[in-house]
Amino acid sequence: MFNSLSDRLTATFKNLRGKGRLSEADVDATVREIRRALLDADVAVPVVRAFTAQVKERALGLEVSQALNPGQQIVKIVNEELVGILGGETRRLRLAKNPPTVIMLAGLQGAGKTTLAGKLAKWLKGQGHSPLLVACDLQRPNAVKQLQVNGQRAGVPVFAPHPGVSSEFEASTGNPVDVARQGVAEARTKLHDIVIVDTAGRLGIDAELMQQASDIRDAVNPDEVLFVIDAMIGQDAVNTAQAFNEGVNFTGVVLTKLDGDARGGAALSVASVTGKPVMFASTGEALTDFEVFHPDRMASRILDMGDILTLIEQAEKAWDKDEAARMAKKFADQEDFTLDDFLAQMQQIRNMGSMKKMLMMMPGAANMREQLENFDEREIDRVEAIVRSMTPHERVAPKIINGSRRARIARGSGVHVSEVNGLLDRFGQAQKMMRKMAAGGGIPGMPGMPGPGGFNGGARKGKANAKGKKKPRSGNPAKAAQEAAAAEARRNGQRTSVPTGAAFGQQENFDPSSLNLPKGFEKFLGK
Repeated sequence: MFNSLSDRLTATFKNLRGKGRLSEADVDATVREIRRALLDADVAVPVVRAFTAQVKERALGLEVSQALNPGQQIVKIVNEELVGILGGETRRLRLAKNPPTVIMLAGLQGAGKTTLAGKLAKWLKGQGHSPLLVACDLQRPNAVKQLQVNGQRAGVPVFAPHPGVSSEFEASTGNPVDVARQGVAEARTKLHDIVIVDTAGRLGIDAELMQQASDIRDAVNPDEVLFVIDAMIGQDAVNTAQAFNEGVNFTGVVLTKLDGDARGGAALSVASVTGKPVMFASTGEALTDFEVFHPDRMASRILDMGDILTLIEQAEKAWDKDEAARMAKKFADQEDFTLDDFLAQMQQIRNMGSMKKMLMMMPGAANMREQLENFDEREIDRVEAIVRSMTPHERVAPKIINGSRRARIARGSGVHVSEVNGLLDRFGQAQKMMRKMAAGGGIPGMPGMPGPGGFNGGARKGKANAKGKKKPRSGNPAKAAQEAAAAEARRNGQRTSVPTGAAFGQQENFDPSSLNLPKGFEKFLGK
């Protein structure tokens, strides 16, 4: 969503590189470009004015003038100010002292409240809670049925005593306030510690919508009221957020459709204008595409600094610890890396989610955005199909896969033989690297890592050469004869002497014992 803004800001900061000192004109030009980038991204005008004024004030102060690298200091200031307008710090859910904790969702129709209710319930279930969904949207056609489907997919029960309407021509007969009140009572009876109330939305702000939301709030006294807003709504996000804040006094914001291609100014405006923090973000269509909103990490993504912490959290959540332990044991026992292991690792990567999203969290990903956009997520499926088309023996001993076997594997997996050849070549390289690592050689070619090509590996190799290889003989006949005589003397156990002279002003009758040197040091002086 923030691709355009990220590209504009990154291009602006490139102009500051290599400058030892920034003039006021440099700062003005940079702030002007930042202002244009934010306005093009649909950020609210009052937010842009406050943001650029603060950046300019700090950039012209001692904070930058005394910095060793003014360009990087400007980036640091922009990053800190972005974190500020995004909410400053991560805000967690406030849980009730006496369960159940009641969470009410409010927002316009089409913002994604019902889908988000399922995502939030699934996320809370993964956190160890026992949520209950309550269907209070009795006016939108099939809204109750949609919530039941989402609840079933999330593995969370849904309280829906009224079926709602099935078409836009059918008049609503249920009372959403009574349903909300009964849902909280049901949660107490069934010992659910969290209740998520899905309310009705409208296509625009109206008095009836606000009154109904206000009545539900008064009936269930929620601990959290989350305002669900479409991140693609644009400048109107500010007016909508202010109206809901006055009507239901929400406590937090949830951004949906952050995976869209809109400019995303709503995300940068709502928290600053309303003073209420963004708590969650929906980043896709799947129930698992849901994450806690971290202002500092989002600011890093916008400035193309990456989001390594979120990447690590996703890896820890998706990685199978038993599989990791099995691979570690294989390394310890120096067992060979097989295609079954290769397939297991590929499946672990798939469990982490979209490869594009993961790669876009890497620092500097904007420079390879075009390649990432062209990346085919189905490549892992093709790799799995190729490996599963092999016999168990072929997976363990891939060297037996000859031309006819490759043709059979290609037919079985629906790919060309060239793709099978490419996979086997990549696997062969991975297998060699795994063998070197299992043997204690480290990663080949990695500086500072034990192994061939690394610093430690190079040192061991150098020592081995010093012990096992003969020193090359000089091409100068006189010098070669002298070296041969010295070598013969060493073989005979004689001590070779260095030529005496006065190269450093010392006399031929110089006695090293007069220097009170450590015992045994004389041998280095040839005495």
